[in-house]
Amino acid sequence: MEAPQYIAARVQSALAEDERTTELGIRADVRGDQLYLRGQVTAAERRDLIAEVAGEAAPGLVVHNEIDVVDVREPGKEEKL
Repeated sequence: MEAPQYIAARVQSALAEDERTTELGIRADVRGDQLYLRGQVTAAERRDLIAEVAGEAAPGLVVHNEIDVVDVREPGKEEKL
């Protein structure tokens, strides 16, 4: 069986190179037959797409999508201190 760090590296490469994601900020960890994805994205759709690409890169593993969706807004009014 392939070493977990190689599987994780392959998933991270796939996320970076796949035109659907081109994502560099997601960490992949493999433990047994479990793949954990961690990081932050700005939309739920992007989170789902990353899990899809990761699953394709590591078939047979159970994907745990622990990616947080963060709300990035334009800066508001200047804060007075």
